Amino acid sequence: MNKAFVKENDGEGEDDAGNEPALPPDTKNYMTPRGHRRMREEFEHLVKVERPNIVQVVSWAAGNGDRSENGDYIYGKKRLREIDKRIRFLSKRLDSAVVVDPAHQSGQEQVFFGATVTICDSDGAEASYQIVGIDEADASAGRISWISPLARALMKAREGDLVRFASPAGQREIEILEIRYE
Repeated sequence: MNKAFVKENDGEGEDDAGNEPALPPDTKNYMTPRGHRRMREEFEHLVKVERPNIVQVVSWAAGNGDRSENGDYIYGKKRLREIDKRIRFLSKRLDSAVVVDPAHQSGQEQVFFGATVTICDSDGAEASYQIVGIDEADASAGRISWISPLARALMKAREGDLVRFASPAGQREIEILEIRYE
């Protein structure tokens, strides 16, 4: 049967993000300078180092004859598709990035993008979180996305404020102990 009549996915037109979080519609792609630098370094490494190395391996493997059972060729082509997908994703995110330096944030008495906020929950447990871009978020390292429920609840709050927000464990109340911009 002609491929035009069959709905098959041959890998073309797939979402470039893979498992990466999507930006909410009509929002800006805020990033800290550190996050932007990390993403730019990954992009440049893929373009200047990793992709050329894989292209060289695939070219060498293709010259060895039968490609149907050539592991270097098959794996190389698969890896090349993964690299190209990641390069497209990084390129789109870098092009749409709005870099916000927390050290130059105005209104530092309130919580805004880039703030590091120390909070205390109702059990007396303290934790610190930095509000960062969605591509930089890593809760285990204390970096939460600006679109997360906690970050949205913290926005515009001040030291000493009690903030309520909906967490996966239910409604929570926290107190803001300190706000820093680093």
